[in-house]
Amino acid sequence: MAAGEEEGRAAEPEAVAEPEIEPEVAVEEPRSFKDLGVTDVLCEACDQLGWKVPTKIQVEAIPVALQGRDIIGLAETGSGKTGAFALPILQALLETPQRLFALVLTPTRELAFQISEQFEALGSSIGVHSTVIVGGIDTMSQSLALAKKPHVIIATPGRLVDHLENTKGFNLRALKFLVMDEADRILNMDFETEVDKILKVIPRDRKTFLFSATMTKKVQKLQRAALKNPVKCAVSSKYQTVEKLQQYYIFIPSKFKDSYLVYILSELAGNSFMIFCSTCNNTQRTALLLRNLGFTAIPLHGQMSQNKRLGSLNKFKAKARSILLATDVASRGLDIPHVDVVINFDIPTHSKDYIHRVGRTARAGRSGKSITFVTQYDVELFQRIEHLIGKKLPAFPMQEEEVMMLTERVAEAQRLARMELREQGEKKRSRNDNDDDTEEAIGVRNKVAGGKKKKRKA
Repeated sequence: MAAGEEEGRAAEPEAVAEPEIEPEVAVEEPRSFKDLGVTDVLCEACDQLGWKVPTKIQVEAIPVALQGRDIIGLAETGSGKTGAFALPILQALLETPQRLFALVLTPTRELAFQISEQFEALGSSIGVHSTVIVGGIDTMSQSLALAKKPHVIIATPGRLVDHLENTKGFNLRALKFLVMDEADRILNMDFETEVDKILKVIPRDRKTFLFSATMTKKVQKLQRAALKNPVKCAVSSKYQTVEKLQQYYIFIPSKFKDSYLVYILSELAGNSFMIFCSTCNNTQRTALLLRNLGFTAIPLHGQMSQNKRLGSLNKFKAKARSILLATDVASRGLDIPHVDVVINFDIPTHSKDYIHRVGRTARAGRSGKSITFVTQYDVELFQRIEHLIGKKLPAFPMQEEEVMMLTERVAEAQRLARMELREQGEKKRSRNDNDDDTEEAIGVRNKVAGGKKKKRKA
């Protein structure tokens, strides 16, 4: 999906002078969306969604956005950022109805579908149509959806560029709003070339909203190129995790990680868990291991097909499965209301990812727990996380003897999981990797196909 290196970097978008960011003045917290200036029909939609009172970021951002200003919104994850940009866009759409009105860029496919759901829910009474344009889904059906000219497009940058370059009759020359959700991640995931291409083909005369839980130098660089006189709406200036989150760590020998995981899942049985692993392979292996021990575990990672990824997410959301094992593809923005415990099975290498991961629990005022596994190899990374969040985490109370009693059962489950992984790998190879759905694989396949077409023409 990402553009190949040999194409070279797209030229920098024309730089604009460093904008003065006006600090937002602290306002007395309004009691309702109506007080923020949201129109009646949208207030009713908020009510139907169960949004009774605006969140802090919505209080800060919505009035400014309704005045027609560009925004940089910084707020911790789980704080209602989607509503903060969706409501002003829908209100502007009501005033001047137009097709291809707004574009929302997101780093992951799951987040794109989630944002689309919120737009559809908020805009159902006013007939708003949105389309999701992401990798892993048939391009022809997406081209047909774009031909119908939806009001809002929610897209990952790579696939959108694909359509801008190859889909006849599709352009964004009339676009009025550009939103980048999780803006720091969009730029960190090497989408820079694609974002530059998108900025070149959309009007300069537009409103731009950047939303992120963490501000990075790349976001500042982009803000210089893409925003006019923006207002900064920062709900939390320092990196932080929500107050109702109880955070723990456990210090364990690396070789007994699986046994400790099984112990914790047994101790906290009855809760729903999100377990973060560092690689697709480890996510798959751990899911198989837990299934062999009788846990209802389901994986979510970048090497699954898009349908399987959405299927996993929906089963977990519907509480048909109590354990979701995921890579960082699920650490940003996904709102699954009932996550009780987040386990960092593999410690994140980037400290900021810790904040996004543990933000999957204790959302919207609920309480939650997070437990981070620290092995002898992770001490430095763990200290960086403590430094970032500005607090020392307590150790999770453990009964070591009980853990050691599990080792035999766990060793047998590990052996079975390894066999199943091997079988899955062989099946995949026999299907010529047709099921491999990583962004890179799609990019490679497209290039190969492109090369064949050129040869035929020649």
